Amino acid sequence: MADAEMPHAGHDKHLCYLNNLGFQISNPKEYKDLVRDGQYMCKVCGRVAAHEKNLCKPVKL
Repeated sequence: MADAEMPHAGHDKHLCYLNNLGFQISNPKEYKDLVRDGQYMCKVCGRVAAHEKNLCKPVKL
């Protein structure tokens, strides 16, 4: 698989990218750990995560 160019640093750890790869299907336990007790929402895609580092444009809930 060719390396995908990331739109910004750390994007390979963001839920929008991981979801597009099917991470929630292939790694459900790890995905649940990222979203459990969500404290932040992404202003771009609306996904919720426990840590702001896992979203592109996080805002505190």
